[in-house]
Amino acid sequence: MIQAKFDSKVFSLLENKIQLIKTKKGAIYLVGPIRLPVNLYGETVVFQWYCWLNCNEVTEDYERIIEKLSSVNLAELQQSSVLTYGDFSYEDDAIIRMHSICHTGDIFGSKRCDCGYQLKQSMKMIVDHGTGALFYLANHEGRGIGLFTKAMAYILQENGYDTVDANESLGFVDDSRNYDDAIDVLKALRSKPVTLMTNNPKKLEALKNSGLKLSERKSLWGDVSEFNENYLETKIKRSGHLEEACSND
Repeated sequence: MIQAKFDSKVFSLLENKIQLIKTKKGAIYLVGPIRLPVNLYGETVVFQWYCWLNCNEVTEDYERIIEKLSSVNLAELQQSSVLTYGDFSYEDDAIIRMHSICHTGDIFGSKRCDCGYQLKQSMKMIVDHGTGALFYLANHEGRGIGLFTKAMAYILQENGYDTVDANESLGFVDDSRNYDDAIDVLKALRSKPVTLMTNNPKKLEALKNSGLKLSERKSLWGDVSEFNENYLETKIKRSGHLEEACSND
């Protein structure tokens, strides 16, 4: 790996864009905001983008942290991020989505799940609402089992297993996702209550247990088809997802 040459000019451009968030296990380093124009249903919408990195070292010597990054291949690791819209820190009424990465749904547009639809629709709902944030959680693929294992779970699903049975047959629990880091970042960006877009009661529980104030919950179903009917039914019947508005109507 090539060692990057780091100088004072570079640091002067970065130092005010980095924030330290102390956690129970170390620190989160949050970089941003960064202006990010996004193509959303054919229209250009400007979000503010942040990305964060977990680190055992807790220091406000950001220059030291940046210098160390060139010796680590972060492209082989996963980092989560968040898009904010409007005056997210101070506006009274804000809506958020904690979205788990779905390589097949978000990137390829797979209809085996509703993830790709939920990603774009939640961004649209945030823009229509006027203020909000989309947390994109990179270590949540396959409800926490990872992409390679998710591929094997898909093979099992093609042979009669549902989502829960497939994960458990590979030695995993149904859902191993953790929201602590995202919640820490949310608290760093905003102290006022939020409305959460979700059908998953575990997400509601995670936010409530952290002490965050929730204004309300908004359901987010969609794109129901012959390809994902069993997947969505399993979410409701076996994973406890809240089922209102899950239909083709």
